[in-house]
Amino acid sequence: MGMTMSQKILAKHAGLPEVREGQLIRAKLDMVLANDITGPVAINEFNKAGFDSVFDTQRISLVMDHFAPNKDIKAATQCKQCRDFAGKYDIVNFYDAGDMGVEHALLPEKGLIAPGELCIGADSHTCTYGALGAFSTGVGSTDMAAGMATGEAWFKVPAAIRFNLHGKLKKYVTGKDVILHIIGMIGVDGALYKSMEFGGDGLSSLTVDDRLCMANMAIEAGAKNGIFEVDEQTLAYVKERVDRDFEVFAPDPDAVYCETYEINLDEIEQTVSFPHLPENTRTAADWGEVKIDQAVIGSCTNGRISDMRAAAAILKGNHVAKGVRCIVIPATQKIYLQCIQEGLAEIFINAGCVFSTPTCGPCLGGHMGILAAGERAVSTTNRNFVGRMGHVDSEVYLASPIVAAASAIAGKITGYNG
Repeated sequence: MGMTMSQKILAKHAGLPEVREGQLIRAKLDMVLANDITGPVAINEFNKAGFDSVFDTQRISLVMDHFAPNKDIKAATQCKQCRDFAGKYDIVNFYDAGDMGVEHALLPEKGLIAPGELCIGADSHTCTYGALGAFSTGVGSTDMAAGMATGEAWFKVPAAIRFNLHGKLKKYVTGKDVILHIIGMIGVDGALYKSMEFGGDGLSSLTVDDRLCMANMAIEAGAKNGIFEVDEQTLAYVKERVDRDFEVFAPDPDAVYCETYEINLDEIEQTVSFPHLPENTRTAADWGEVKIDQAVIGSCTNGRISDMRAAAAILKGNHVAKGVRCIVIPATQKIYLQCIQEGLAEIFINAGCVFSTPTCGPCLGGHMGILAAGERAVSTTNRNFVGRMGHVDSEVYLASPIVAAASAIAGKITGYNG
């Protein structure tokens, strides 16, 4: 009986010839990740357990992104704890204000994740790296602590759902629309503790940035991980950034899937997720008249340079509607600099946008764009739970950068077709 991509990666890292759904394994890790919120909890557990060394100074990443630059004394204290830990144990991949970025955009950019690798992170959106053909998943801070010390973690091998992609995306439709469509179709628990495996002839229609966005939101369908078959686009992206050997895994022809979906990309429309769950998706005909107070363009889901370019193309020569705050947040320093060099920053500022240093900021209701009671935001982020971006009586509508930019100009949720 064949194995899925995820099962093959887990088997290799567990030193086993094969693994099966539901099997408990102990596997070696290629990367262990935490941020300024989850890192301190993991460090406390690390110290409580009596660990006095890390398994590999180059295979741990600590990224100060959620509240950086520090928004208050508590945030400063958390970052200092991570900074002190990184200094004590010579952690190579420590990223602080000035050289950090939103973690799930930064690690692929830095070449810290490659196909076939196994990564855990004390953040649920660690599943992002499946876009590159890696097995990556979020864990609790206790598992993070053990991972930092031992370089190992235990897993229950997930079952898999197969998504065969066909056709080609329409113009102005993006990977964000695809994953919102899928979550709307299967629900927020439709892939609970399963691997979402993407492949098919339509894969070539999706850029690596599209795939990073889609894998990022696998957790919003309850998935253990999302993973894409590796193709020439993936290899071109990785080879520009990764300077070590890696192994590519493909699913066996007789791999077992609990469900299989055929997704016709050419039928997908611009999609918005209405409050208060990502599964509450609607296309333009059902949006109605939804006035907004804020638009957020950025995050680990849609803060890459392609997202910035797409938003700037719509905002150029236009201005944000009166009474609307539009906050644009490039996901890394490199992307921030590209925005300046390409003239995108000027476009954003001339359009009346806030152009921010990289940070998770408003995505989790942290800072840089908190909503008051009764306010509505259209956002390129990945969650729209009650109170996610501020007051419990505020609302978040999830959308692509194209829809978010067009909506900022219109002052209400609207699509864009050129």
